[in-house]
Amino acid sequence: MVRTAVLEIYEEVRREGARADQALQRVLRREKQLRSVERRAVSDAVYGLLRLQGRVEYLLSKALATRKLALNGLATPTQHLLRYAAYLVVGEQQSPDSAAGLAGPEIESLKWTLELVARPDALGAPDDPLDALAAETSLPRWLAQLWSSQLGADQTRALASALNQRAPLTVRANLLKNTRDELIEALKAEGSRVEATRLSPWGVTFTGRTNVFALKAFKNGLFEVQDEGSQLIALACEARPGQVVVDGCAGAGGKALALAGEMHNKGRLIACDRDGRRLDEMRPRARRAGVHNWEARAVPESSDARIADLAGQADVVLVDAPCSGLGALRRNPDARWRLDAAEVATFPPRQLEILQRYSRLVKPGGRLVYATCSINRAENQDVRAAFLQSHAVEFTPVPALPGWPDDVQLMPHLHGTDGFYVAALLRR
Repeated sequence: MVRTAVLEIYEEVRREGARADQALQRVLRREKQLRSVERRAVSDAVYGLLRLQGRVEYLLSKALATRKLALNGLATPTQHLLRYAAYLVVGEQQSPDSAAGLAGPEIESLKWTLELVARPDALGAPDDPLDALAAETSLPRWLAQLWSSQLGADQTRALASALNQRAPLTVRANLLKNTRDELIEALKAEGSRVEATRLSPWGVTFTGRTNVFALKAFKNGLFEVQDEGSQLIALACEARPGQVVVDGCAGAGGKALALAGEMHNKGRLIACDRDGRRLDEMRPRARRAGVHNWEARAVPESSDARIADLAGQADVVLVDAPCSGLGALRRNPDARWRLDAAEVATFPPRQLEILQRYSRLVKPGGRLVYATCSINRAENQDVRAAFLQSHAVEFTPVPALPGWPDDVQLMPHLHGTDGFYVAALLRR
């Protein structure tokens, strides 16, 4: 049953363009007979295969070429099962015999390819250095080129290695209901293995596999699931009780809820987003967290009418702009295969326009925070520089976090967080 579910989900993602998380939920919701350990195995295999898809395909193509065969010349189910088996060898370090057994009898005649995949040095690397980097790191060629040009080949390898691992499960203590230390004690009392995060003063990381949504602590609103880097963006806002705080691209409200905790439910918190349906997702989360000082505003990108009354009124404005999501590929591994360089290039002009719109809401002495979940200079440092070039009289850079520079690029391989960027500006 595990391999059948993996095959169906992978087909939906690869051939039909479905999002991996949505396809996974759809299939697992239907297959109610799967035990929890089998569901976890399906999830791990799908996400693991998507992370290492580039590496797996390169090795399989080289192996098949030794007998003048081509991967795309095989029947589609056989292709996918062979990819699944190769992932088990490459990503899970299983033996070729074990991997072939799990993949099924359809690939028995191709088990020899797995024996070659298990010895990648014997298959060699592409002659072109960029192709070799892409194959080694399981990145599409355009992304290997982007990151190697901005970070260098060695940093790209280290970054890709981190992005090709399962992301840690991190939560944020809800300061309206408990401290982090109290949350840790509550989670340990429920049998969870947890530890405090290194950078965020609010964060707790689960060191064992846990269904956090079934925990009593979650149902009682003691925490929210939130990456440590996302928590640091909320921390960079320096929101305080009694202030007017605007979250300009709030989405489902993860950072807005963190801001409410910093505000102690005092003052005005305005969560804005162009998609009112995303804001609706925040309502049950806010109720569970005990947040009541917030309001939602659906703000179309074509008009400022819904935020005109806030012009020059906000103590804090957060613009967590729509972005490519290149910093969150360990959580959304299918995104690297959906995106391309042309699509990524469409984000910076839009990000700058949104930043300029919401900057008008900041009052003198107020704080403007710009953030993305991308690792891409064009979406991050270049947008900040372009904004300052035209707003240098109004805004000046300030440290994003105490003891940190004016802008910060968080990196999975350096900080353990998702790849967030955050910059802070003070209105003169």
